[in-house]
Order: sequence, then C-alpha cells, then structure tokens
Amino acid sequence: TGYSFVSGQGNTYGSFIIKLKPWEERDENTENAQAIVGQLFQKVSTIHDARIMFFQPPMISGYSATNGFEIKLQDKTGGDLNNFFQVYQRFIAALNARPEISMAYSSFNPSYPQYLVELDVAKIKQAGLTQNQILSTLQGYYGGMYVSNFNKFGKLYRVMMQANPEARVSPETLKRIKVRNGSVMAPIDNFVKLKRVYGPDIINRFNMYTTIAVTGSPAAGVSSGQAIAGLTREEAKGGSSQTALIFGLVLLFVYLLLSAQYESYMLPWAVILSIPFGLMGTFIFARIMGIDNNIYLQIALIMLIGLLAKNAILIVQFALERRQSGVSIVKSAILGATARLRPILMTSLAMIIGLLPLMFAHGAGANGYQTLGTGAIGGMLIGMILQVLVVPALYVVFEKLQEKFKPLKWKDKDNYGIRSEVEQYSIDEHK
Repeated sequence: TGYSFVSGQGNTYGSFIIKLKPWEERDENTENAQAIVGQLFQKVSTIHDARIMFFQPPMISGYSATNGFEIKLQDKTGGDLNNFFQVYQRFIAALNARPEISMAYSSFNPSYPQYLVELDVAKIKQAGLTQNQILSTLQGYYGGMYVSNFNKFGKLYRVMMQANPEARVSPETLKRIKVRNGSVMAPIDNFVKLKRVYGPDIINRFNMYTTIAVTGSPAAGVSSGQAIAGLTREEAKGGSSQTALIFGLVLLFVYLLLSAQYESYMLPWAVILSIPFGLMGTFIFARIMGIDNNIYLQIALIMLIGLLAKNAILIVQFALERRQSGVSIVKSAILGATARLRPILMTSLAMIIGLLPLMFAHGAGANGYQTLGTGAIGGMLIGMILQVLVVPALYVVFEKLQEKFKPLKWKDKDNYGIRSEVEQYSIDEHK
C-alpha cells in the first residue's frame, strides 16, 4: 500500500520527497524550487500511464499539504459520479486557463479497474451462513485483518492475518479460499461472484456531499488569495474576517490605552491615523521586492502597528506636556516633533539595520525571512519619514477639537519645567 500526501493511502499511490541541492550549488533564477517544479512537470508530461503531480510543502505546516490552495467540489444533486466527473473536468479546464493559476489538479479518477463482489444470498442462507461471515473471510484473506496480540522478548506484537501474495493475485484464487460451514470447509466461490467494473478507488464526502478535492498553486508573483476568491475554508476565514478582526482588535487596544493615558477620546486619533502612512511603506517595499501579501507580511503589519504607534506617542506626549504648560498648540506640535526627532531616528534606524539580514536572507526558509524583513523595514523607513511630518499636523487638528469640548487644564502654570524652552522661544520670537 502506497501513500499520497494529497489523497492518503492506497495501492495505486506513491510519493517521493525530493531534496534539493544546497543553495550555493543552484542558480536562484532557473533552479529555485518553483522553477524546478515546472521543469519536472515538463519532463513527466509524456507519461500517460500515471498522474504525476509535484508541489512544494506548505509555507506554514498544518495548513493543507501543499503550498497552494485546495477546493472542495460538492455534488449537491446526489447524481451519478460520472456526471460529477464531467463537471469537474470542465471546471479544472477553466481553472487552468486563468493566468493567476500555475496548475490545478485532482487525484480523483472514476476509472480504476475494480471487482464488484456479488453475493448469492439464497445459497448463503441455505448453507446456514451469513453475509458478514463471507465478507469477513474475504477481508481476512485479501485485505488483511487484525486478529490478536502476543508477547515476546518483553514486547507486544500485533497478529495480522492475510493470504500470501501469490494466493490473491487473480479471481481464480477464490477457488482455494474456504469458509467454515459447521464441521466442513466450503469453497467461497460457491457463494461469491466477481464482476469487473470501473470506479473511483475512494469516494470522499464533505458536509455529507460527494466531493472531489482540487489542489492547485498560484502563478509566479500571485498570492493564493489573488489566485482564487474563497480558497479554502481556513484560508478564506483567516485571510478575510479573522485578519480584519485581529487588526481591528489591535487598533482598539491601542486606542483604549491611549485614551486612558491622554485622558482624551480625541488625541488618540492623532496616533492611530498616522499608522497607515507607515503601513503604506510595507506594501511599497513588498511591491518593489515582488513579495506576496501572505501571513508573514501580515505578521509584520501587526508588529508595525505597535512600533509606529510608539513613534507617534513620543511626539504627541511631548507636545501635550508643552501645551499643558501654556505653549500654543502649533508651537507645542513643532516642539514635540523637534525634540523627539533624534530618539525616533535612533530607534527606527537601529531596528531597520537589525532587520537587514532578514530582508536579504538566503537559504532554507528565506521566503519567510525576506517577507517579514521587507515588510518591517519598509513600514519603519517610510513611517519614520512621514510620521515626523504628519503627526504634528494631526495633533494640531485633534487638540483643537479636544479643547472645544473640554477646556485645557493648566498643570505647569509658572513654566518651571520648560523655562529654558520658553526663554529660547522668546529669543527666537524677538529675533
């Protein structure tokens, strides 16, 4: 019995795990994993006695068996399998014709040669046997059956019953199989006839409907989400509603924490609305580097929300403190951006430089490293540049709105905490 990563076990299946040569021995453009898969498909295209499929392992273990997508075609009519297979053939032809799809295939085949076991129920009853006895005998001789255990050498061994291979190679071997009928052994071919038929080796069901599983992979430069809308149940949920929910919760927590810190429902928007300017850099760099919007890029986005919010918080907090000491709104925004410029540059550049090895990673797992590094570096670089300009402007807008609803409470009435800055500001105004 062979094994298929896509279809499971069966005597018509077999699988190989192909290990590629080290990266330094392969050309990155013509001998990368995706290119090799394409070359292998070309080499086996002339083999018509088998259906041979090649695929890369999934990017994240546990989500499908392949690095692509899986679709379940359901026959909700309950009709004939051959009609269902014709629908599948038209569907797979249309799917492979789309430019977003590199290849799509299925291991389903309704033309496997089989034998239909027909029982002569009248003879079975006349002999005092049951249908279960006949089928169990066939199962034991041809399919194998677990019958017992025994202990030896301190270990437990399973006892499996099955006829020798030469005793189960043809229909004629039925004449040599006996079934116990009281005190005698009767040939089982007295009660069984075999009829040669064709049909699928395995019939799968999904949501109680007969199902054909279609596996495919997107074309180069196309993400699985772009390749087909509503891919798999897990990816469709994870790529749309769950992802939106995660981002929504992250922003909600940021907003609630900032509202408590600033004692305001307005000022947190100066931080939150500045975040998209940084996230924009992630997609710009992803487009430049030819990276898909996958789970690794989304992880980088979630991480960036916190880091970009931190940069904006530095400016807003400093500006708010100056405003509460009597400095005008516009001047406090300028002071915040000026004073926090160096810390923002130092922390952001330190992170960008530290992530460069990820962005230019090579070797095993390089795709995930490059995606995560590129997304984080692009977001931090663009966000660092734009936030210094955008956050002060947003602070001015929302601080004015805040003071319309809630007058400002002065905390440092004598300007003791910022006396040097006020003096410097007076000198600049005088000049």
